[in-house]
Amino acid sequence: MRSKLPDVGTTIFTVMSRMASDHAAINLSQGFPDFDAPAGLLDRVNHHMRAGHNQYAPMEGLPLLRERIVTKTADCYGRTLNAESEITITSGATEALFSAIEALVHTGDEVIIFDPAYDSYDPAIRLAGGLPVHLPLNTPSFSIDWNRVETALSSKTRMIILNSPHNPTGAVISQADTNILAELIRNLDVVLLSDEVYEHMCFDTVRHESMHLHEELAQRSLVVSSFGKTYHTTGWKIGYCAGPANLMAEFRRVHQFVQFCVASPLQFAIADFLDTDKSHYQNLSNFYAAKRDRFFDLLQPSRFKLRPSAGTYFQIADYSDISRENDIEFTRWMTVEKGVAAIPISVFYAEQPRQHLLRFCFAKNDATLEQAADILCTI
Repeated sequence: MRSKLPDVGTTIFTVMSRMASDHAAINLSQGFPDFDAPAGLLDRVNHHMRAGHNQYAPMEGLPLLRERIVTKTADCYGRTLNAESEITITSGATEALFSAIEALVHTGDEVIIFDPAYDSYDPAIRLAGGLPVHLPLNTPSFSIDWNRVETALSSKTRMIILNSPHNPTGAVISQADTNILAELIRNLDVVLLSDEVYEHMCFDTVRHESMHLHEELAQRSLVVSSFGKTYHTTGWKIGYCAGPANLMAEFRRVHQFVQFCVASPLQFAIADFLDTDKSHYQNLSNFYAAKRDRFFDLLQPSRFKLRPSAGTYFQIADYSDISRENDIEFTRWMTVEKGVAAIPISVFYAEQPRQHLLRFCFAKNDATLEQAADILCTI
């Protein structure tokens, strides 16, 4: 049997979480909280399950939830979407990203992605018959090198995938970045796929520059968001994709055969919670900024070198003062021998960089962060 993805193994997130479990290590690798969803949201799920909302939802998503997303998008970004034709509820962000790529990328099309890149982008592009064009971000800021982008653009470029706030580095693009991007692609037939799942986690007065905020770019963008990230419910696998009707029509052609619909009681519950507790997502940046600062302060006595994350719930750490071993071997050693699991950054690159960087997830209870930091400070 011939494999369609012969060079793709099990995702690093599964590998490291399994290793953490096998060795009873503190899991700061895979990006999920060790605290629960808001109690009010869980109450609404229970209510709707018992109210009988347990059958198929519409393929494009519950109308009430899509209407609530219209309100949320207008509140956050000043952009008014059409609930009927411009929003689709998805089985998490990964399904949205996959469906968007399969819907819009054709054989031979080039897709620009920025390394280090979330590991689902490249395989999805190749499954669609597209050609991934990997451009490295500038280090140590992990900003986009727009000169490289301009050089890479061609008549074959079909899509650019953006991710801000950025996983794994926590970098955030600026308004200047979006203005440059608009200039570069103004006369090209390029669509944007904007992975904005950490949209409510920007720190130190930094604004999240959603594609919704830029009128010109919004007209050619599919924006992907995640309720799982926002509401500490990554296991629910529920998100949404928003964009202009012509792109959304193509998106739905694929979505309906990948994940026809998402669990009905979850959609009803989130629709209720969006209406009754906007403060949750409005205060999420402050919530995670406090965790970022706590983890950062706890690691100051260590030999890890850190730059405070600008967004997401991830912290990059340089371990070059500790070891010159490659990051994959170092993370394995740290998990097995020291009892703390992280993610090696090199796995997010098409070409292995000469770096000694790890990604820690700080979406954890303070007790977990303190326990992990006590160990890390001994390394």
